[in-house]
Amino acid sequence: MKLIGSTTSPFARRIRIWALKNNADIQFENLDIFSPADRQVMINNNPARKIPILVDNQHTITDSNTIIRYLLNKNKLPSLSWQHENLLTTINACNDSLVEVLLCQRSGFDTHSDKLFFNLQNERIVETLSYLNNHLTDNEFNSCEYLSISLYCLLDWIYFRELIDLTPFNKLIEFHQAYNLQEVAKQTDPRI
Repeated sequence: MKLIGSTTSPFARRIRIWALKNNADIQFENLDIFSPADRQVMINNNPARKIPILVDNQHTITDSNTIIRYLLNKNKLPSLSWQHENLLTTINACNDSLVEVLLCQRSGFDTHSDKLFFNLQNERIVETLSYLNNHLTDNEFNSCEYLSISLYCLLDWIYFRELIDLTPFNKLIEFHQAYNLQEVAKQTDPRI
């Protein structure tokens, strides 16, 4: 199997960490998705022009949610419960909004200006982080390895991209600091 992504993608990093924790034999192909050659590799494997992409013989699976479902099934591991899926959707919503904000910043927009698009993204980011901070110790969250991985990748990406101040979210900060000590976090650090 081969995972196509980038070292800086929090969505690809989720799969990489899961693979390391579960001894899954997945080769990682790192792309610079903005270089013409690497962008073409991404487009050839996913017309939606998004990473990560998992290639397993005749199967090409796109989107980290679909990839983890495929890997759990392939490895005969329990699938995510509906409660887990809902929490994952919250993590994804926050991550998606942050990606939009980062792309807008890189395009020269003032993402703090009073514009509907920016207001909605910033509101979603704060509300989802607040929700996650308040529900971090729930049984549903603690019973799912992939949720912890996904949350860690989101939080570390926020720090890596210096997108927002996480100071109001003390439980998330503590969670990030503890997870950051794990070897899998160090092995997949996008700063390296």
